[in-house]
Amino acid sequence: MNESLLNRILEALQELLARFGVAEASRPMGALVALYLVVTLLVLFFVLLVWKLSKDKKPSQEVAPTAEQEDVQVESAEEEPPVPVEVAEAEMPLPTEPEPVAVEEAPAVTGVSVLSRMRSGLGKTRDSLVGRLDNLFQGKAGFSQELIDELEEILITSDFGMATTMTLIDSLQTRFGGTSAAANKVYAALKEEIATLLRQAGSDEVVEPDTTPQVVMMVGVNGVGKTTTIGKLASRAKSEGKSVLLGAGDTFRAAAADQLEVWSERAGVDIVRHKEGGDPAAVAFDAVKAAVARKVDLLLLDTAGRLHTKANLMEELKKVRRVLARELDGAPHQTLLVVDATTGQNALAQARLFKEAVEVDGIVLTKLDGTAKGGIVAAISSDLQIPVLYIGIGEQIDDLRPFNPDLFVEALFGDGNDA
Repeated sequence: MNESLLNRILEALQELLARFGVAEASRPMGALVALYLVVTLLVLFFVLLVWKLSKDKKPSQEVAPTAEQEDVQVESAEEEPPVPVEVAEAEMPLPTEPEPVAVEEAPAVTGVSVLSRMRSGLGKTRDSLVGRLDNLFQGKAGFSQELIDELEEILITSDFGMATTMTLIDSLQTRFGGTSAAANKVYAALKEEIATLLRQAGSDEVVEPDTTPQVVMMVGVNGVGKTTTIGKLASRAKSEGKSVLLGAGDTFRAAAADQLEVWSERAGVDIVRHKEGGDPAAVAFDAVKAAVARKVDLLLLDTAGRLHTKANLMEELKKVRRVLARELDGAPHQTLLVVDATTGQNALAQARLFKEAVEVDGIVLTKLDGTAKGGIVAAISSDLQIPVLYIGIGEQIDDLRPFNPDLFVEALFGDGNDA
């Protein structure tokens, strides 16, 4: 039945092709091709019809929600345009208004609040390093070689570094070697030795050059938080009543100048920048000229931060230093190296290379709240004799704090009830 129907259809198609003058030998194949095309078109038509019917059913079932959604969209569309304007107007003053309040309140607050913030920021290091030290000294009766061996392992794995660790171990051996001193006495001596190492590298206060404008050159590899640090330092200086100018000297990293400009707006300070890919030394030249002309108190100059193993980066930094020194006597008055505490011993390697190239005056150690190996602070201070001037213990703008060795040790080892 189906075969006879198919034959009749093919015969009809052959007759149709004959009317169009198709040769008799080609009619059977032509009929098959024509039949195939007709069937294909019918299938496509059926699929499109089913799809259209299913599509038409959905709006009829959701008429009410769609109308509500349209109303909501209309309202949000009317409200959206003013929002960026309000944010843009408020962004500049907002960060600068609370910061002076925080600075003004600081003298009235005792050291407890600062200590609490420091202790909170060092939480990971307290839980790891101090927790392990507590367990070690509580489990030992007194001074012994076994205690020294375990202490050495804890210090090295907490990023104190081999040199700093051996300095601490040798000090304890000198004080308690050949005795059976109580473990708690040895622990107290260890804390004293750590504090001593931190103090030896510099003062517990940030000493700023007595000159105007003060030019601070910020160096460090990409990703360590250099731009954010500059923004926080600018906000801090602005809240202290100083006039500040930023120099966007990192012309190589994409959007580096844009990021710094955002911080300049938040801090309410001016910025000198060139187009991306420009000469960093040219930015330094224009920035120091502008700082002198405008009689600002502080110029913070950002610099490129490509891999510190690249010799050309160090040469560029030296060139920037030469330009600054040529245009302003004594500039840069400070060169601060920003390093990421979470990189551990790599931070120490960076500090060593930058010190050799650009005469680093101080360290800004960022992201200390993100590592459980806070021993890197002691390693940098002890091994390189470079003072750690600031530490970052959080994301808030006031979580970049001047480094105080005694407060650091107290926050790290204190029991939480320190005054």
